[in-house]
Amino acid sequence: MNLNSILIGSDNPKRLADYYTKLFGEPGWDQDGYTGWAIGNGWVTVGPHDQVTGKNSHPGRIIWNIESADVKGDFERFKAAGAVVVRDPYNPDESDDTGLIATFSDPDDNYFQLMSPMSSEDVS
Repeated sequence: MNLNSILIGSDNPKRLADYYTKLFGEPGWDQDGYTGWAIGNGWVTVGPHDQVTGKNSHPGRIIWNIESADVKGDFERFKAAGAVVVRDPYNPDESDDTGLIATFSDPDDNYFQLMSPMSSEDVS
């Protein structure tokens, strides 16, 4: 199996598309109200969904992650582009500056994170 994409439903997908375009650049795909960006081997897409209204009342329920070899640098780039910061880069075990995570929120209050690459030893 291969997880290849995430679809973020919204009652205002244009607002999300505008936000993510500031962070990720021009979308690689934009059709019929759905807008998507290739990030590494996967895609992040936003689009309309008839079962979604308003902001996410539980933003921590699902958090999607972007692997970055330079969390601090990408954090600053996202922040300068207007990303909403939930948490500055930190190391969950507070040992050093490896294994960093930075958390952001989109206009619908969906959380996403920049994360340092993990090795197979980190997840076993």
